[in-house]
Amino acid sequence: MRSWWRGHTYALANTVARLVRQPLSALLNVLVAGIALSLPLAGFTLLLSLQPLSGRLANEAEISVFLSLDAVRSDAEHLGPDLRALPGVASAEFVSRESALERLKAQPGMAEVIAALNTNPLPDAWVLHLKLSASETRSTAALQETLATQIRALPRVAYVQIDSDWLRRMEALMRFLRIGLSLLAIALGVAVVAVIFNTIRLQVLTQRDEIEVVRLMGATDAFIRRPFYYMGALQGLAGGALALGLVLLVLMPLNEAAADFSRLYAARFVFSPPPSMHILAFLALTASLGWIAAILSVSRHLAGLRQR
Repeated sequence: MRSWWRGHTYALANTVARLVRQPLSALLNVLVAGIALSLPLAGFTLLLSLQPLSGRLANEAEISVFLSLDAVRSDAEHLGPDLRALPGVASAEFVSRESALERLKAQPGMAEVIAALNTNPLPDAWVLHLKLSASETRSTAALQETLATQIRALPRVAYVQIDSDWLRRMEALMRFLRIGLSLLAIALGVAVVAVIFNTIRLQVLTQRDEIEVVRLMGATDAFIRRPFYYMGALQGLAGGALALGLVLLVLMPLNEAAADFSRLYAARFVFSPPPSMHILAFLALTASLGWIAAILSVSRHLAGLRQR
C-alpha cells in the first residue's frame, strides 16, 4: 500500500512540475477545454434555473370563464357553485365587469381608449384555480381541456380561455432544449477529449528518449503511463474549473438584466448557480474526460514506441 501511494504521489508531483515548466502550453490547453465546456454548462445552468419557473407557471394554471354580455349578475352568482363543484377546481374567483374595467383602465394608454366608449364592453368572468402538481404539465393540460368542455355546456357561458396549448408549447420547448444541450455537451466533450489526446501525444513524443531510458532501467508500463494519466486528468479538471468560473461570471450580468425584467412584471426571477452536487459531478466528469483521453493516447503511442 505504501509503495502504491508513493508511486502515485511521485507521478502527481512529476506531472505538476512538468505543467509548471510549460505554463503557456498548459494554459492554452486549459483555455480551449474551459471555453468548450462552458457552453453546455451554461446551457444546463440556465435550464435548471428555468425549470422551477416552468413548474410554478404550470402550478398556477388558470381557466378564465367569460359570461355572455347579456348575462345579469344573478346568472354569474348562480354559476359560481357549479364551477366550484367541478373536479380539479381548487377555488373560483369572481371578477365583475366593473372591476375588470378598472383593471383595464390602469394599464398604460388604455384610460383614453376606454373613456371614448359609451358602455362597458367587458363581461363578468370567473377565474378558476386548479388542483395540480408542479411536475405534471401534461396532465395539467389534459385536465384543463376536460374542464373546458364541461364549462362550455353551462348556461350563460360565452367563452372559456385555457392555457393548455401554451403549457404544451413550453414543455415541448424545454424538452427540445434538454435534447439540444445534451447533443452539444456530447460534441464538445468529444472535442475536449481530442484536444487532450493530442496534447498527451505530443508529450509522449517529447519524452520518447526518457521513456526508453526508464524502460531499460526496469520501469513498468504502469510507472511510465501514470504521469500522463495525471496530466490528462489535471487538464480536464482545470478546464472544468475554468468553465465553472466563466459561467458564474456570466450569471452576474444576466441576473442584473433579469432583475430589471422582473421589476417590469412585478415578479422575481434569478439565475442560480448549479447546486454543489452538480458542480462536483461536473468537475469529476471533466477530470474523467481528460483521464480517458490520456489512456487512449498513451496506449496508442507507447505501443508505437515499443514497436520501434
